[in-house]
Amino acid sequence: MLGEEVKMEVGIDVGIYGALAIPENVINLAKFAEERNYSSIWLADHVVFPVKVKSRYPYSLDGSFPAPDTDPILEPIAAMGVLTGVTKNLKIGTAVLVMPYRNPVLLGRMLATYDAFSNGRMVLGVGSGWMEEEFKALKTAEFAVRGTVTDEYIDIFKKVSAGGTVFHNGEHYCFDPVYCYPESVQRPHPPVLIGGVSNRALRRVAEKGDGWISVSLNSRDIPLRLEKLSQLCERNGRSLDDLWLCHKLFISIGQEQPDLQGKRKMGTGSVQDITDDMKRLRDHGYRSIIFRYPEFSIVEQNRQFDILADKIMPKISGGC
Repeated sequence: MLGEEVKMEVGIDVGIYGALAIPENVINLAKFAEERNYSSIWLADHVVFPVKVKSRYPYSLDGSFPAPDTDPILEPIAAMGVLTGVTKNLKIGTAVLVMPYRNPVLLGRMLATYDAFSNGRMVLGVGSGWMEEEFKALKTAEFAVRGTVTDEYIDIFKKVSAGGTVFHNGEHYCFDPVYCYPESVQRPHPPVLIGGVSNRALRRVAEKGDGWISVSLNSRDIPLRLEKLSQLCERNGRSLDDLWLCHKLFISIGQEQPDLQGKRKMGTGSVQDITDDMKRLRDHGYRSIIFRYPEFSIVEQNRQFDILADKIMPKISGGC
């Protein structure tokens, strides 16, 4: 055992795609999170699942996506508006939103509006995406240039959120001066957390992010990625200490699951295993943890998050 008290912030991914992506369940899970003193809820991002997918999912051993392609999907920006209305104190974030999927000016105005309605509770977690077939279906950006599109759309989001007279003349998107009022409540813009674990994603964190959302890393890889991120921050005149570090885990209390190396996956196992995982993350400078329940039973989902609230959160108090 690594210690009796671990103070971290804890949030729930409410699962807007997959077998449990049922409006009633998502709303109830958001309300539960607020009632049980979690401090945030998070939404991932898919819009459609193409019938034929050759793209490899980067976070599984065999490259397959963990949710059946016939499972329901709730669009995250629309869902965020609903969840803003049924909660009062929770931060509401995306983990992560695929920036090239949506018009950047419209997206910026929608998110600034949610920040206004929620009195400053919105957090934007961003990524560049991985499923080429979904890009082709949406026809909003070319898959091959998704990285530079993501970088540019982050810049546009920040401009639109800051408000006032806004214009942009970039490689992928241009618009003449427009008025953007009201501006976001959070100044100069809501927090921008960058998702991904590749070197390019880490460069994006160092160059443009207020924080980092890591996922699918084991306890051995995390310090290596943090060392790389620290080096990139230094090159950009920044410090790793200034970043909001957040890690996303799939939860399985009572049953160990293997990671890509065949070792126990973080977030799975006994209550003490998971508490110790949280302490290790805290010791690496992490501020927040996002948990997602990956299976198919609402009853078991609720039981898992009850155990987390009752037996682990008292030792890792706070909220993401």
